[in-house]
Amino acid sequence: MNVLLLGSGGREHALAWKLAQSPTLRKGTDTLYAAPGNPGIAAHATIVPLDATDHAAVVAFAKDKAVGLVVIGPEAPLVDGLADSLRAAGVPVFGPGKAAAQLEGSKGFTKDLCTRANIPTAGYARVATLDAARIALDLFGAPVVVKADGLAAGKGVTVAMTRAEADAAIADLFAETGAEAVIEEFLEGEEVSLFVLTDGNALMPFGSAQDHKRVGDGDVGPNTGGMGAYSPARVLTPALEAQAIREIVAPTVAAMAMEGMPFSGVLYAGLMLTAQGPKLIEYNARFGDPECQVLMLRFAGDLLETLLAVAEGRLADLGGAAFYDDPALSVVMAARGYPGTPAAGGAIGGIDAAEATGAIVFQAGTRAGENGIVASGGRVLAVTATGATVAQAQAAAYRAVDALDFTDGFCRRDIGWREVARERGDGQA
Repeated sequence: MNVLLLGSGGREHALAWKLAQSPTLRKGTDTLYAAPGNPGIAAHATIVPLDATDHAAVVAFAKDKAVGLVVIGPEAPLVDGLADSLRAAGVPVFGPGKAAAQLEGSKGFTKDLCTRANIPTAGYARVATLDAARIALDLFGAPVVVKADGLAAGKGVTVAMTRAEADAAIADLFAETGAEAVIEEFLEGEEVSLFVLTDGNALMPFGSAQDHKRVGDGDVGPNTGGMGAYSPARVLTPALEAQAIREIVAPTVAAMAMEGMPFSGVLYAGLMLTAQGPKLIEYNARFGDPECQVLMLRFAGDLLETLLAVAEGRLADLGGAAFYDDPALSVVMAARGYPGTPAAGGAIGGIDAAEATGAIVFQAGTRAGENGIVASGGRVLAVTATGATVAQAQAAAYRAVDALDFTDGFCRRDIGWREVARERGDGQA
């Protein structure tokens, strides 16, 4: 069976790496295609020049190449309804349709769904003008969370600790014509990510992770798309995970189905572990980046078989997802200037040396230059390793980072710090 993977980031490199290992993808007979891909993905897949915004071209390619599964990696094509176009043509696809993808595409939609389904989340107000935002800030006080109501590549959120920061955030947001926002109550607790596969009916828990959104060590500076992650996030205990699925994820899947928008794909629930229990921060409608990288290193099953079962509505026929016990940790190498305007064109060397340490270097914002691989985006590489403990996985990942030659690159040096502190017995980090 031929497979088409859409996307060009570190998430898609990790998916390509794992899909290529699948026994369901018969060597010498079946082909894994990727579009638009990147130099790292090209080591595992046949790169094809497809534009995901051209639905007709994607459908035609899938039909021409007898593609048995399309895996949509990033969120934009999902929100744009590409999965609907493929399903209408009879092509199995992993990823939700346009209506269901609103869970990521509109924070306001998700918050309203939480209200209807009695799902625990932060108090909120949806606002469409600067004046309404100011009134909401008066209501919530500080600290407060300001979110752009739309896709923002993980960077449309401001956690404002003071009213001045909040005022600056809404002024910046409403400088854009047609902007809308969600103003949210600030939740106290530790943030964690839970992944659940669903075909609209059955649920399969698919691991946990903890992302590091802030650009600087110690969780300082502006939010990014993610500077690193580790898995599993043991602070999400089995009891808390079961509670989150029971009170948050399962009611979401049931409500979406009842309202005629069944969700098929992966639900990535960003949770805050509060004193009152897990509360939903937001949903993503696809695997996270760099969370996907650590999940793929730990997943012990056949990824293609699993994603195909989701696409074909057969998830209940599979057992639970199997993961290796050893934790995995990923360190993002970003280009100088990120999350502002990143430096482009910087040469990247030492990938072979880094992988000789036992790590895997997933490529994200890269392209082939005249003399080798160069940077072409904000987050450029995700250096990922495993170990018997998070501390050992952290040490292995940074050994690989130090083997790279990327003058224009930088990274955080404390990925996994909370769990490493817990492993040392330092108490709650």
